[in-house]
Amino acid sequence: MRTVFARGVVAGALIMAAALDITSTLMVGFPVWPTIVVLMVGLTAVLWPAARRPTWLTVQVRTVVPALFSALFTSASALSGWAVPFGPGEVVILLCLLAIAVRQCPPRWALVCAALDGGAVLALPARYYGSLGPDAQGMLLVGLVLVCLTAGLAGYLRALDYRRTVAVSETRRAERLAIAADLHDFVAHHVTGILVQSQMARMMITTRPDELHQVLGGIEHAATEALASMRRTVGVLRDAGPDASRRPVGDLAAIADLTHGFAAPGQKITLDRDPALPADLPHEVQSAAFRVVQEALTNVRRHASDADEIRVALCGDDRRLQVSVTDDGRGRTRLPDAARGGGFGLVGLAERVTALSGDLHAGPLPGHGWEVRAVFPVEKS
Repeated sequence: MRTVFARGVVAGALIMAAALDITSTLMVGFPVWPTIVVLMVGLTAVLWPAARRPTWLTVQVRTVVPALFSALFTSASALSGWAVPFGPGEVVILLCLLAIAVRQCPPRWALVCAALDGGAVLALPARYYGSLGPDAQGMLLVGLVLVCLTAGLAGYLRALDYRRTVAVSETRRAERLAIAADLHDFVAHHVTGILVQSQMARMMITTRPDELHQVLGGIEHAATEALASMRRTVGVLRDAGPDASRRPVGDLAAIADLTHGFAAPGQKITLDRDPALPADLPHEVQSAAFRVVQEALTNVRRHASDADEIRVALCGDDRRLQVSVTDDGRGRTRLPDAARGGGFGLVGLAERVTALSGDLHAGPLPGHGWEVRAVFPVEKS
């Protein structure tokens, strides 16, 4: 509504200024039709709604054609010896077109279009004085100041537009990199589970074939989750699909689902969540806590799949959140070297935690076992 009102005010002001031009032309007895033609061409170029412009009415055409009409009128009046007055309407129209040329024209055209519009403004005194001699120098100086101010303001706005475009592009790029990292985390977690349970199934073929159904069900579930994660993430990267506006990140509630399907046959996993822990913690803190649990469980599968008991604990209050994952594995059963990863999971996790001013600890427990513990300060908005 405000935009429509502002456009209406601008259109009304331009039309009133154009009416003053026509009135001043009538007062000297000069034929009014050239003035009307120049003003109508300029008003059309400035006021034609963007949504209804034909494809041929590019910004170059809009800024060049009115300037050429004005320059031709000025040249004709100077050569014929007629002292034709010019009013504020044509000046304002040409300055508006100058601003449009500087701000919106493609780089190769911006200088040409701006020079034509600015030149048309500076040439206007010659229409009345017959030349740009001493009599016209005062008006020429005023016109030069107006042209410089308009071009400078439009150039500044163009620089702001460029900076905003770059900022948006960098933000989108950073977001896509984060999404790609999410995809790696999700798929690595599930594929590691598939590999561990496949190894277990091979061992159980001859010893415990009646328990294979549970292992195969776990493999199917992990594969389904991996495919779903990839589908959601690729949809986001393509900016398509119903999930395009949602990143596949987790929260505290998703930790329960993550732990539910983790345990292999013979393993026990326990989730202890402090009832006093608030449910409305900042989303970035919840997401980081989810990543801590996910990376820790993935490392259990990679390096301590012989663990019998795994414990995930969430506790804290309005000022802090502590997440810990412990296991009692001895590291006797490990994945092949090619499947264990490059050891950068905890490095990336530490970066994510410290970015939120948190503290991450990962190390062995007394006797045997391993612990991953992260503490996040909470600043609720």
